[in-house]
Amino acid sequence: MPRVDSEVGPLRAVLLHRPGAELKRLTPRNNDQLLFDSIPWVDRAQEEHDAFAETLGTRNVEVLLLADALVTALSDERAHAAAADTAVDRRRVGHELADALGSHLSTMDNEELADVLMAGMTFEELPAAEGASLVRKMHHPNDFVVDPLPNLLFTRDSSVWIGNRVAIASLAMPARNRETALLDLIYAYHPRFRAAGRAYGAHSAPVEGGDVLLLAPGVLAIGVGERTTPAGAESLARSAFADGLAHTVLAVPIAQDRATMHLDTVCTMVARDAVVMYPAVRDTLVAYPLRPGERDGVRVTGPVPFLEAAADAMDIDRLRVIDTGLDPVTAEREQWDDGNNTLAVAPGVVVAYERNVETNARLEDAGIEVLRIGGSELGSGRGGPRCMSCPIVREPL
Repeated sequence: MPRVDSEVGPLRAVLLHRPGAELKRLTPRNNDQLLFDSIPWVDRAQEEHDAFAETLGTRNVEVLLLADALVTALSDERAHAAAADTAVDRRRVGHELADALGSHLSTMDNEELADVLMAGMTFEELPAAEGASLVRKMHHPNDFVVDPLPNLLFTRDSSVWIGNRVAIASLAMPARNRETALLDLIYAYHPRFRAAGRAYGAHSAPVEGGDVLLLAPGVLAIGVGERTTPAGAESLARSAFADGLAHTVLAVPIAQDRATMHLDTVCTMVARDAVVMYPAVRDTLVAYPLRPGERDGVRVTGPVPFLEAAADAMDIDRLRVIDTGLDPVTAEREQWDDGNNTLAVAPGVVVAYERNVETNARLEDAGIEVLRIGGSELGSGRGGPRCMSCPIVREPL
């Protein structure tokens, strides 16, 4: 059964998405809107991702690919019907074209439909007989009637397991809204996940998985910034308390900008008592501890220094900090290049981008084993190994 109680327990199964045709939809005209900093070389991105998956495999981690899971889920007729509906934005394409598009999608087989759901569809690719509407006539043939989802690569953001329940994220950016519908389908209809309970729903206040750290069993840290709102953090805390998944949630304000879009861009766990952290925030990061209150309420205290609050909630003397970089300039460069965004495959063993030379050296000096992977193309969407992975099963610490 899926279960994840920490960031560093031995990793046994993970959900990844191998980059595919959706990345080939990126152009200089749309990459900003679709949240990419540059146009990736797709073949190289796939090679880098394959090497990432292979590295996990060498550590006995089962890799489940999102595309395969989606095709399996779509074999259920109810999922197939629902999927066709989620791909159609009636407000944008109008009722006439929406009906024609939905009808066309419903005739596709599971693989074809999965491809459209992930890579999108242009007006030119929609058969001419389907919907001769004003919307169609006034759009360029290469405009999208179904938008592509290039950020599917970052499976950590769209869902996160807390204990034996899955939280479907409520993604803040319009370019990512439809991702949660695909994860909803997978978790509802894939045989592996059908019995799993939900910890959070995609229609709730914005929460993204990159902001959620499972510091220890029963202890969550939730970044509040560009993507996760205070209402989202509080809602997830209430849900976690009600389900008995946590006794303490730390709401951690972070700067609302692209360099620090999620908490895991400035801090990730590398051992049961250690984090790698961007030194520029080390002394200023604070937390608002949330604990269960009376009558299903939430009791809020703070703000208090994050490192102190984390150690107290985790019931340890202190949380060891390994700094990103070597000096302020190197630290800023390597933070931007996802030096803090490591994926632990076991306590004291992490996957990291090879380009963050100084940060990786600091990790090794602190006794952390670093499994290096290439990420020159994968990183063009601003995400590292943790962003690209949704742990499904971790062994208890």
